[in-house]
Amino acid sequence: MSTVAAAPTQHRHLHFVLPHLLETVRSTLVVIIVALFIIAFLVQPFRIPSESMEHTLLVGDFLLVDKVAFAPAGIWHWLLPYRHVTRHDIVVFHFPLDSEEHVVKRVIGVPGDEVSLQNGVAVVNNTPQREPYDVFERADGDAYRDQFPRYTTDDPSVDPHWREQMRGLVENAHLRVPADTCFVLGDNRNHSRDSRYWGFVPRQNIEGTPLLIYFSVREPSATDTPPLPGGRLGNSVEDRLIDFARWDRILRVVH
Repeated sequence: MSTVAAAPTQHRHLHFVLPHLLETVRSTLVVIIVALFIIAFLVQPFRIPSESMEHTLLVGDFLLVDKVAFAPAGIWHWLLPYRHVTRHDIVVFHFPLDSEEHVVKRVIGVPGDEVSLQNGVAVVNNTPQREPYDVFERADGDAYRDQFPRYTTDDPSVDPHWREQMRGLVENAHLRVPADTCFVLGDNRNHSRDSRYWGFVPRQNIEGTPLLIYFSVREPSATDTPPLPGGRLGNSVEDRLIDFARWDRILRVVH
């Protein structure tokens, strides 16, 4: 009887191709450098902590701020879209009374403008401004706030140096905006501490303008209306997940 010889056993070797450690480190460093460049020179993330810009910006909104728009043009003017600050721009800036703090407001007056408020409505160069973004949430009457700068006040929230400075800048109940500064207000006109209380924003303090809301956490605002009794409370995981964020505000462009 013939026999069939068994085929010799073939040993298969599995080879795993792993990226070289140096290449991995190099790729990681490139990503980190690009991210740092973007954060340092192009955009920067911020979170809104107060209600002063409602309803344009809400407490809990996370912003990407364009740091290029108002930067000095320099040698890159042909490549990057630099422009001047204009009325109605939303600006992020170093707070004049504390340079470590960032604040966001809307520009109402630019150098040379004469600014006042009539019942909370901005008047620039004797022209009432059309401001579809501003809101007037319920608040106690305040002649200084609403008829600025027609009335004086002993409100301790008004910076004393600003009170002195205003005396030389008000004429016929209008405030003149000096060179290289801006006059800013919050969109939530009755609940904003802005240029009425601490003065002008120096041009060099302006960091950029909000580009978009990349995320928004549902956080309470000081001006929220308490819920009506008997409202349904969601206790399930699904309800908590849905209520955690304002999903409709994610990736919203800021105007």
